[in-house]
Amino acid sequence: MADLTPLPSASSKLRAMLAEDNAIVVCPGVYDGFTARLAIKTGFNILYMTGAGTTMSRLGAADLGLATMNDMRDNATMIANIDPKIPVIADADTGYGGPLMVGRTTAAYINGGVAAFHLEDQATTKRCGHLSNKQLVPASTFNSRIRAAAATRTQLSRDIVIIARTDALADHGYDEAVSRLKGAVECGADVAFLEGVRSAEEARKFCAEMKELGVPALYNCVPGGVSPLFDVQQAKNLGYKIVITPTLALGAVYEAVGKAFKDLKEAGETKGNAVAVRDLFESCGLKEAVEFDQSCGGKGFENGA
Repeated sequence: MADLTPLPSASSKLRAMLAEDNAIVVCPGVYDGFTARLAIKTGFNILYMTGAGTTMSRLGAADLGLATMNDMRDNATMIANIDPKIPVIADADTGYGGPLMVGRTTAAYINGGVAAFHLEDQATTKRCGHLSNKQLVPASTFNSRIRAAAATRTQLSRDIVIIARTDALADHGYDEAVSRLKGAVECGADVAFLEGVRSAEEARKFCAEMKELGVPALYNCVPGGVSPLFDVQQAKNLGYKIVITPTLALGAVYEAVGKAFKDLKEAGETKGNAVAVRDLFESCGLKEAVEFDQSCGGKGFENGA
């Protein structure tokens, strides 16, 4: 008889990772099924669904608050279910409205199998955290978003790790930003995300303050953004517990695909890097899918594919 023992939830796996002493959680930024598959194939045991990447890949638009809750939920759910054993942290922007809407967003992400999400204190007309002239909501509104998320998971008796993100550092200073995060933690947030940290000294100070509260700190690595670039070891030494890389895959695709298209346009070169189509399919589970079909008595692939 099949072993139907329930697997640990994605959120419980993430909480276990965060509880490990002297460890750091490294999350490759993925934005679609293909980049998620590549990260899994590489051996990562956790993924980060980037909101910027979701907006760019699904809408062909810059990260200016155009993606709806449905856009983000659908993408997060798809990625989280490629391999449910692997936790996914997902961007949830502002929660997409007042407390009722934040509650709906929280339930949707939980039902989609997402392990964690981050909620921020920008106004609904938001933008990427590494762009300028961001508008924030009052701290009380930010707190209501976090309370709504925490209350929803309690009502559902189902877990999701809540990451509180503040964008207050740029225009309101360090003290206001940290005050907002401390307030969010009091309202139920599990992880603190100070967007746009400006120096290693500031990062170290922030991580130390959060450690005193028993709260993991998250570092957002964005090349060309406002923050210094720390590698994983540097981030760990500063005290961070989570590193996300939202634009890592985007930058690689920008360079590689741009070159391939340029070679096609200017030189008529069609082979690109000559990766075989079967290898592409294998990276997305071709072998496993065929074996599953055959094991269940399917006839469509009885002679292989």
